[in-house]
Amino acid sequence: MNQVIQPFDSAKFNFTKVNPEEVIFAFEEAQNDSEKYFDNVPHAVAYSPSAILINVSPIGYCHVLLIPRIQDCLSQRVDKESFLLAMYVAREARNPFFRVGYNSLGGFATINHLHFQAYYLKVQLQYPVEKAPMEKLTTVGNGVSIIQLVDYPVSGFVFEGGACLEDLSDVVSKVCIFMQENNRPFNVLISESGKRVSLLPQCYAEKQALGKASQEFLDMRINPAVWELSGHLVLKRMMKDYDEASEATICRFLVEASVSESEFQELKSCILEFLASAAPEE
Repeated sequence: MNQVIQPFDSAKFNFTKVNPEEVIFAFEEAQNDSEKYFDNVPHAVAYSPSAILINVSPIGYCHVLLIPRIQDCLSQRVDKESFLLAMYVAREARNPFFRVGYNSLGGFATINHLHFQAYYLKVQLQYPVEKAPMEKLTTVGNGVSIIQLVDYPVSGFVFEGGACLEDLSDVVSKVCIFMQENNRPFNVLISESGKRVSLLPQCYAEKQALGKASQEFLDMRINPAVWELSGHLVLKRMMKDYDEASEATICRFLVEASVSESEFQELKSCILEFLASAAPEE
């Protein structure tokens, strides 16, 4: 997929075609503050706008898919409303080991039907990307800090702060939309119950398409999506890769997936300029 924005194609696999038994539950916003529970959840997918599905290829505990407004058949592109929903899910889990991830087209999303992933991973409280040194760039909106990663194999941004979760979500979704509209593949990690968001531009799929990816890493058969870029990699060639794995090798792989330093600096300037010029919404 060489375009980050592509139209939804109902002829291809999408999440309206899943086995009903894969639907854990479906939900929608209530008209008031009341809460209601309905049994026979698998059948709810026919009318409920959002759903939590089993991930049939899990890499972590309770690995699930979040499908916003499933019957609307939205293509895999972030919008303000869907990203806020993902942030709410991260917050409502109320667990530091629960994280929500997003892959754009071109960033190893394999299904062009809007979805996020989530699972629990108890790993010393933080993924490697969450422990990386950071450098603050600026503050926008209602106190949202824009930060860049330092000394991490993948160049990227971190967003924190804001007067409320909605402020943080609004800024991040704007940047995601900017990336999409400029055909820039990216991955997003929502952590700390929605208090921190990492956005990682990448170019590995493009390198693969152009024949520029290292054969050493192609042989590993790892697609560097959000979990991999964040530091959780599943080695697929059994004992060979496990026995030969080293921090140096993994770092070289992540560097290859990342955009170059010059590309990142250009992208950073464009994003900061875009946010500075974006008029606040009413």
